[in-house]
Amino acid sequence: MQLLENIWLFFQNQILGMKWLNTLIGNALTAVGLDIEGRLGGSIQFFIYDTVKIFILLSVLIFFISYIQSHFPPERTKKILGHFHGITANSLAALLGTVTPFCSCSSIPLFIGFSSAGLPIGVTFSFLISSPLVDLGSLILLMSIFGGKVAITYVIVGLVLAVIGGTLIEKLGMEKYVEEFVKTAGSVDIEAPDLTRRDRIFYAKDQVKATVKKVAPYIFAGVGIGAIIHNLIPEAWIQSILGSNNPFSVILATLVGVPMYADIFGTIPVAESLFAKGAGLGTILSFMMAVTALSLPSMIMLRKAVKPKLLGVFVSIVTVGIIFIGYLFNAFQFLFI
Repeated sequence: MQLLENIWLFFQNQILGMKWLNTLIGNALTAVGLDIEGRLGGSIQFFIYDTVKIFILLSVLIFFISYIQSHFPPERTKKILGHFHGITANSLAALLGTVTPFCSCSSIPLFIGFSSAGLPIGVTFSFLISSPLVDLGSLILLMSIFGGKVAITYVIVGLVLAVIGGTLIEKLGMEKYVEEFVKTAGSVDIEAPDLTRRDRIFYAKDQVKATVKKVAPYIFAGVGIGAIIHNLIPEAWIQSILGSNNPFSVILATLVGVPMYADIFGTIPVAESLFAKGAGLGTILSFMMAVTALSLPSMIMLRKAVKPKLLGVFVSIVTVGIIFIGYLFNAFQFLFI
């Protein structure tokens, strides 16, 4: 048992967390005369280490996720989901969201396609909630920072929120609040061509290039903010505003996250720094969820596909769910740390 625990810790710290890379960068900065214990040197070390680590993990993960995704083009996915009903279909749609685009704006065109294909509204919204909120990449990156228990629990509660949110929207009979052009768009049933292994590898490589190019600005911004928080903002400030002792910290973090636009990879460096400064775990996760699932630009895009009442119900359900999850994690933080 001890051997397995040691192997897991090595995998988490040295393979996923790349602690060796942090040490290597620290030694290199020290060699050129920077004091990595000081604010400037520490910020530079944090920025280089987190940026390189995230890009390496991101590239590897996108390659494998895209390779898997090449087996499930949209038309095939529609057919699979069309065979199921009720909570089973919602659950499958939420799981599907874990291997699809990495931000909510990328998910909305697929949401429109699924809706026009005649899939139940609850199924499409379960997908829409899950897609930006939970993916295999976030699981690995969260595991590298917060450990396996936090990462796996985050994914589980994200999937549960997606299933519950989609189910509630369907039970409330919100189909009539989908814009007419989405309902009448129709769907062309085209069989996806059989791809060779070589084709899938090239597809996965192209997805790596496209996704990295797309998310790079958010990663640089997120790591930059994380570096500032990590080394320049006093710990007492973070604890007083976002610590578990502040009863409004979760609500504040959720409201701050909504107007922002980033993907999960841009928020993780910020979360890492906030956690190191004493912010509550649930507060941090609420911030991440709000940024990725309820960003203002994605809500503007979604408004083009649904009417205001449905948009309001969607935002309300997800916001309440995120806040509940935040308080839940804060209450049971001692189980994870």
